[in-house]
Amino acid sequence: MKIISADCHINEPPHVFERVPEEYRDRAPRMMPAPDGGDGWSFDGGPPKRSFGIEALAGVAKEDYKLSGMKFEEILPGNYDGAAHCADMDIDGVWGSVVYPANAIFTYLEPDRGLAVACMRSYNDWVLEEFQGAAPDRLRGLPLLPVDDGMDTTLAEVDRVVAKGARGLFIPGMPARPYNDPYYEPLWKACSEMDVPVTFHRTFGGRPPDADWDELVEQNVSVPGIVNRFFSAVRPLTYMIFAGIFDRHPKLKLVAGEVNYGWVPFWYQTMDDEYRTQAAWSDSLVERPPSSYLGTNVFVTGLDDVNGHMQMAAGNQTLVNMSMWSSDYPHSVTLWPNSQDIIAQLTRDMTPANTQRVLHDNAAHVYKFN
Repeated sequence: MKIISADCHINEPPHVFERVPEEYRDRAPRMMPAPDGGDGWSFDGGPPKRSFGIEALAGVAKEDYKLSGMKFEEILPGNYDGAAHCADMDIDGVWGSVVYPANAIFTYLEPDRGLAVACMRSYNDWVLEEFQGAAPDRLRGLPLLPVDDGMDTTLAEVDRVVAKGARGLFIPGMPARPYNDPYYEPLWKACSEMDVPVTFHRTFGGRPPDADWDELVEQNVSVPGIVNRFFSAVRPLTYMIFAGIFDRHPKLKLVAGEVNYGWVPFWYQTMDDEYRTQAAWSDSLVERPPSSYLGTNVFVTGLDDVNGHMQMAAGNQTLVNMSMWSSDYPHSVTLWPNSQDIIAQLTRDMTPANTQRVLHDNAAHVYKFN
């Protein structure tokens, strides 16, 4: 079986924004030393808010984990080099990889929107030409869509990156407008007609609507915040389904990355219950029970979710049909390089056919791996 990890990441190399037009060169984000001795990205010319750490820990023993303080030369080349990424996947027994951005998501917060869009385009060219281009049959880089910068700008970038070989598109987890807003209708229409999936990754990208222990704009990260973000897909997916988006755009495919699966059965049970219970008064925009969109239009990725795999083993076909496994290389929770052992434990009670769907078929179908 060609196992596909539907959620991996890069850590951008120093030259990723060098393709911006001349007028923006002196203000483009730069990698530089941070006060703690590590390297990090500066988006305002000042010291980096945080240096490399938890997002680049593949190859580091867990007892040596740290939040930050790593230099760029300390992280594995598989973070930023497509060929090296594939070599690391070979070590892990993984064939294909869908690759999300890292610090490039902070372009969604850049006040100068001309600079921000130029940086997104530079990143997109790099991830498609250089990173994905190293192994286009095995890698799927996800270009950033400038969804907060006008629909004409967004659609132009969709056309541009799809022509360059994009087989999936990244949208921010915290956009300026919620994704059930009519503003997005042209985007959903275009992606449905092109049959190219869109994906958000937890709360990656955009300004948080509130803050508690975490303050992600300042890159303050906490353990309870990490836990909470596994449930970050509930609201956008629920509202998009009930807004009738997938009825109007039946070929649209939306993936919520790194949210795991165990919560999904209770979620769709609740959606279906309320769809039926409130039918007498609600002005519903959906044409059938909400759970029917799962596995055809809506998908999730997860890692070592034992609870979710137990429910798959018990025969929950809806969950099987919408789930994609991932190793989350090279983040702190990555299963690399032990994915084979963990997969064997997760799938031991699943049927071979359902194991194939979760480890390969769903991702291969959505992202068009051969």
